[in-house]
Amino acid sequence: MQKILEVDWHSVFIPNTSALEMIIRGTLTYWFIFLYLRFFRRGTGQLNLSDLLLITMISDAAQNAMAGPYESVTEGLVLVGTLVFWDYGIDWLGYRSVFFQHLAQPDSVLLVRNGQLMRQNMKREMITEDELVSILREKGVEHYQNVKMCYLEGSGNISVIEKK
Repeated sequence: MQKILEVDWHSVFIPNTSALEMIIRGTLTYWFIFLYLRFFRRGTGQLNLSDLLLITMISDAAQNAMAGPYESVTEGLVLVGTLVFWDYGIDWLGYRSVFFQHLAQPDSVLLVRNGQLMRQNMKREMITEDELVSILREKGVEHYQNVKMCYLEGSGNISVIEKK
């Protein structure tokens, strides 16, 4: 019974991997995932089942790429700190630099102009007419012909300006 309560405090707090290696692994993994999601994934402001699955699988795969087999609390905290640092750093750099602003936040894409669907833009963003009509209904717009302008914003949200 006493053996169950014993804790090897040394292995809890002393990392098996160097902090510098964990920071480098965390940085490389963060940037790879960030660039992948930035350039190859942009939703319509809503998380669906496939988005949640992708995020879950990326987190599991990334854990191994970042840390290898780690066991101490310190290693986990260094990795989480590295990811939080880059997340904040990208936002801060995007606020301070036009280059990073474009890297961190994609430009808005016009989806509807004066009641006409911009099909090329919809195709590039992989938004079907049915998806767009559904989103417009959620925003209280009965038909896209009633829309002056509709944009897919960099955040993934849809903004709509109705005709007067």
